[in-house]
Amino acid sequence: MSAGVSTSAPLVTTSDMTHAAPIFSLVDYVVFALLLLLSLAIGLYHACRGWGHHTVGQLLMADRKMTCFPVALSLLATFQSAVAILGVPSEIYRFGTQYWFLGCCYFLGLLIPAHVFIPVFYRLHLTSTYEYLELRFNKAVRICGTVTFIFQMVIYMGVVLYAPSLALNAVTGFDLWLSVLTVGIVCTIYTALGGLKAVIWTDVFQTLVMFLGQVAVIIVGSAKVGGIGRVWDVASQHNLISGIELNPDPFVRHTFWTLAFGGVFMMLSLYGVNQAQVQRYLSSHSEKAAVLSCYAVFPCQQIVLCISCLIGLVMFAYYQEFPLSSQQAQAAPDQFVLYFVMDLLKGLPGLPGLFVACLFSGSLSTISSAFNSLATVTMEDLIQPWFPEFSETRAIMLSRSLAFGYGLLCLGMAYVSSQVGPLLQAALSIFGMVGGPLLGLFCLGIFFPCANPPGAIVGLLAGLIMAFWIGIGSLVTGMGSGTAASSLNVSNFSLPSNLTNVTVTTVMPLTTLSKPTGLQRFYSLSYLWYSAHNSTTVIVVGLIVSLLTGRMRGRTLNPQTIYPVLPRLLALLPLSCQKRLCCRSHSQDVSMDNSLYPEKMRKGMLQDSGDKWAIVEDGPSQEGLSPTFVLQETSL
Repeated sequence: MSAGVSTSAPLVTTSDMTHAAPIFSLVDYVVFALLLLLSLAIGLYHACRGWGHHTVGQLLMADRKMTCFPVALSLLATFQSAVAILGVPSEIYRFGTQYWFLGCCYFLGLLIPAHVFIPVFYRLHLTSTYEYLELRFNKAVRICGTVTFIFQMVIYMGVVLYAPSLALNAVTGFDLWLSVLTVGIVCTIYTALGGLKAVIWTDVFQTLVMFLGQVAVIIVGSAKVGGIGRVWDVASQHNLISGIELNPDPFVRHTFWTLAFGGVFMMLSLYGVNQAQVQRYLSSHSEKAAVLSCYAVFPCQQIVLCISCLIGLVMFAYYQEFPLSSQQAQAAPDQFVLYFVMDLLKGLPGLPGLFVACLFSGSLSTISSAFNSLATVTMEDLIQPWFPEFSETRAIMLSRSLAFGYGLLCLGMAYVSSQVGPLLQAALSIFGMVGGPLLGLFCLGIFFPCANPPGAIVGLLAGLIMAFWIGIGSLVTGMGSGTAASSLNVSNFSLPSNLTNVTVTTVMPLTTLSKPTGLQRFYSLSYLWYSAHNSTTVIVVGLIVSLLTGRMRGRTLNPQTIYPVLPRLLALLPLSCQKRLCCRSHSQDVSMDNSLYPEKMRKGMLQDSGDKWAIVEDGPSQEGLSPTFVLQETSL
């Protein structure tokens, strides 16, 4: 997927930027080099510690002994990439603070994973998220989910590797592709050798670097324009502070509803079912620690969002007093932050290097997570089921080789990413287009006991077709029109006069200035609704196909793969209402083949605050046959 950038004046080429780019001081180079060396050292430390005694569980799952604090910071760092560090301030600078309302979706976007997805996945003792799909449906559904995830992450990690390399090229003249190779190789080495534990602890270090780099920009920038109060006053005078836009139209790019509710589905696709995040939950030493780490991400995400938005406001106030140069005015939107940082921090040795280290920290944390999760799902879902006789030593070697292989593939994808326009929306669109159908597939399995394998496969295919239909249609329509984005698809904010001539063509819906009709209207759907639309398509189509093909009759169903929504909702009602609804006690028949699941999955009690679900034997077993079980709900 690609996009171009068109302006009324020629864009600055890489060579032009290189010629005019300020040069790093020696201190800046030292700060940047320390980031790479310390990240590599952390990885090598965990690789060398206990060398020769490692197991696949230690390499892929950190031996399931991680505590809440490092897991929470790793969850935060995984998708707080250079894409967001560059893209969010640029978004605020150009369109106002409407994007800040995305923070409203964080509560539900993390509460639902904490209380629905984490308990289901953790109690099944999974390694790959897509093992769930085999337990719930069958092996074919598992493979379909795995292949879709691999496609999603391979594209995304190319974007986040290219972004900081572009930054380094713009500010120092350092060769773009040499920096891509350097970062890619460093990340590949410590991820492949150190495994998940190395990835998590380097994420902790890189999160601190990201925080320091962004805070340094805010402190220096606000001081130069007269303080935070002055920044806010300037932004208010230019209508940059957005109010709550309650327009329910899903075709408007950013409104409160689009950000607060469309964003929930995007968050669920990231923090609910994405292997890179779920793998961290599952590495926790207990289910409680996994849930607490998810809770801890909520305030951290709010802080990170506020910092990014504040950088955008400081940048706007700064350029009201110190106008953009002609070169800066012609730059692509994702380069605004880079030029601002170099203007702001020049003459302060070490701080430009700290911000570039901040960008690379975001990139390293994201692509290391991608390498590790891709190696895990490939090993667990595509190799071990067919070659179960692998020894521990060979399995470890193969896991590390897979991580190296994905590292090399990422380097190739970085070139493709160099053709992408504004990075923030491009990356989020990829997750919306591919992550949405995956979210729908898991929701279909977890919330709908009647869904069957044919429904799951057809639903996933329908969701992917719909996703790429909208995405590619939006791109083609925007390229064909060759005009600016419609007022329907931008925030109600006037750009500074020196940027009004910049027109961006992205993977997001672009239309003519007249109100779109027909398919053009359909293609102008806000990118934040992509996940919701595509996941809903999977669920609706999957349920229809499941009902037409006999639901789950004749198929085994592991009751621990289901989240009983209705009993939990009924448990919230007063006891008198429960009695009227005749829900005091009943049982749901769920046949389960004794041979398919381990003992801990067959027998026991699933408990929560509102009900108890017991897996009980349905009659004595006969000689040569496995006993059958039913899932029985007791004493609401």
